[in-house]
Amino acid sequence: QVQLVESGGGLVQAGGSLRLSCAASGNIYSVNVMGWYRQAPGKERELVATITSNKITNYAESAKGRFITSRDNSKKTVYLQMNSLKAEDTAVYYCNVDLTYLDGSYFREGTVWGQGTQVTVSS
Repeated sequence: QVQLVESGGGLVQAGGSLRLSCAASGNIYSVNVMGWYRQAPGKERELVATITSNKITNYAESAKGRFITSRDNSKKTVYLQMNSLKAEDTAVYYCNVDLTYLDGSYFREGTVWGQGTQVTVSS
């Protein structure tokens, strides 16, 4: 069973910071691209940031200059450091991981979602 466990969400004031973590566990052979998405009530889920296994990053325009994503390959963990938070950053944040895992006798590739963690920014 492969799963992602997210942590680090919470309530902060505008201008504050939060650091989200997402750790993958299970019968994992390799972890490929890892990323972060967010979804606010009534809105579509949107991409926030991605990071490759070689630590090449990509950010949504709304995140550039404020958010930093990183990863620890030995821990199979991806992080999202969020600075200068704004009210519009309020959303449920989900990590997303492309990985290769063992399913019985087969190696498979797939995408796994975290359970989501609530980030609320008060103004």
